[in-house]
Amino acid sequence: MECQYCKKDVVLPFKCSYCGGYFCSEHRLPENHACPEYWKVLAPREEAPPPTITEMPERRPYEYSFTYTSPRPTSKIFWFSPKELKHLAIGALLVMGVGLSMFSLVKPSPLTLISLAFVLTLSFLLHELAHKLMAQRYGLWAEFRLTLSGALITLVSMLLPLFKIISPGAVMIAGHATKDTVGKTALSGPLTNIVLSILFIGATLNTSNTLFYTIAIFGAWINAFIAIFNLIPFGMMDGLKIFWWNKAIWLGTFAISLMLGIFTYAYMI
Repeated sequence: MECQYCKKDVVLPFKCSYCGGYFCSEHRLPENHACPEYWKVLAPREEAPPPTITEMPERRPYEYSFTYTSPRPTSKIFWFSPKELKHLAIGALLVMGVGLSMFSLVKPSPLTLISLAFVLTLSFLLHELAHKLMAQRYGLWAEFRLTLSGALITLVSMLLPLFKIISPGAVMIAGHATKDTVGKTALSGPLTNIVLSILFIGATLNTSNTLFYTIAIFGAWINAFIAIFNLIPFGMMDGLKIFWWNKAIWLGTFAISLMLGIFTYAYMI
């Protein structure tokens, strides 16, 4: 094909985008081949409007505040929630079940069996409630809660003849507590059992009733045992918290509970 301007043969001509003609490389531009549509090149172009910038409102990163506050009791002295009452009832039934299964091995009378199981359950409940009362006295949130592992172990203890562990739950405490508060709250449980043990011993002194004596001496022994067990300074036991708070008080209470345990056990056998 030849260039339409200079008539030169061209293998690969260039096509003008304005007039549509074909030209060589020398005359491919509109101004070089007298393009009749050259005016389009020289015509002023409409300037595109400036881009509109819309200011978007400042976007802050997503923020939220989370505040946890422990439920405030309606009474500063003693207060139970409906949920706590349910947990206490289930815990008491589990302990009662362990007591019934444990004492049924010696085949006592039904009244003796129920009485011994009741004393065991009462000793457990008073121990836990002592923790709760002391914690609430210091303005802390305190409620008894069942624990899955503890409740299962207690349930298994009802079924096995010799394996008996009573730990269906514990008093959960929340709030700002000092070292002194933690120690006194932990001490309240074993101290309650020590007082109960002494009271039960006193009840055995002036009685000739065999059933009453059996229940009283058992109450003295089981409360001494609960105190000794909880005063072990290990893990989550009360003993470790008391030992951390005041070693002298721990030693004194442990020695008293140990003496009570030895004394009452001598009358149990």
